[in-house]
Amino acid sequence: MTQPATGQGTPPVLSIPGLAPELRERVLEGMARVEALLSARVAADDPFVAEASGHLLAAGGKRFRPLLTLLVAELGAGATDEVVAAAAGVELTHLASLYHDDVMDEADVRRGAPSANARYGNSTAILVGDLLFGTASDIVADLGPQAVKLQARTFVRLCSGQIRDERPCPDGTDPVEYHLGVLADKTGVLIATAARYGAMFAGCPQDVVAMATEYGERLGMAFQLADDLIDIGSEGEESGKTPGTDLREGKRTLPVLHALASTDRADDRLKELLTGDLDDDARLAEALTLLRGHRAMDEAREQTRAVARRAVEVLEPLPASEAKDALVALASGVVERVG
Repeated sequence: MTQPATGQGTPPVLSIPGLAPELRERVLEGMARVEALLSARVAADDPFVAEASGHLLAAGGKRFRPLLTLLVAELGAGATDEVVAAAAGVELTHLASLYHDDVMDEADVRRGAPSANARYGNSTAILVGDLLFGTASDIVADLGPQAVKLQARTFVRLCSGQIRDERPCPDGTDPVEYHLGVLADKTGVLIATAARYGAMFAGCPQDVVAMATEYGERLGMAFQLADDLIDIGSEGEESGKTPGTDLREGKRTLPVLHALASTDRADDRLKELLTGDLDDDARLAEALTLLRGHRAMDEAREQTRAVARRAVEVLEPLPASEAKDALVALASGVVERVG
């Protein structure tokens, strides 16, 4: 059986240490079903619509959210048909958001391939994102009114987080706390929903559903914090993305916030770059070099690991099981991507 495609530079989720062979095989089988459903649902009679809709799906990716759904489902009945459908719905929601993100960021590369907006233009990329959101909602609608309500609330928080991410931190608000709140909405909520769906549709009791949801949101925040570090610390061929995209867009991620808070005069040049125009390639390269060697990166790495540790703490009341062990190891694997 072929393992799902994964993002460049990111270890496959299913290679996490200690994952029991039988559990690995069950999750692989579940992912094969999810992949088949994804392929079927992005298909279209019009060849161009089918190609554009499947562009990012074909480019691969970590499939982190559906894998989480399947792993959490192992706390209950495993990969039921409803779990597989929910996992596909979450991944399509995520894919749709990427089409929109790339338009807003004017990105050229996604998953090591041309972004949809670069290949098809902004208008088509936005419309394809809308189409995929609609397809995800259609899948979730078959899972009942509770799932529909959860999908809607997730979408509202996701969009709210994205809007706030585009705006400066309000006066009188701690920039780091504001940033973490944005991440909880922008990234954490969809990963929380992925985990919640896994518990819900595998028949887990309500207390386990609640634990899975909280674990998922904290895991999602750690996942995004790690991605933000990768945006600074990795080379393009390693990550499949253009390094420094967040810096060029003026986004104040965690290492940037820590660097800007420095009172050391030796950091004046870095702060000047981070608060200035980084459209110039030479200025961006200088900012990346200075930031990569700055203690702010170490501070951000430790804070990212702390968020992952808090995710693991949520699982402590669960009885020992292979699934619990896998979820604990997953949290560690997410943050160890950043070294």
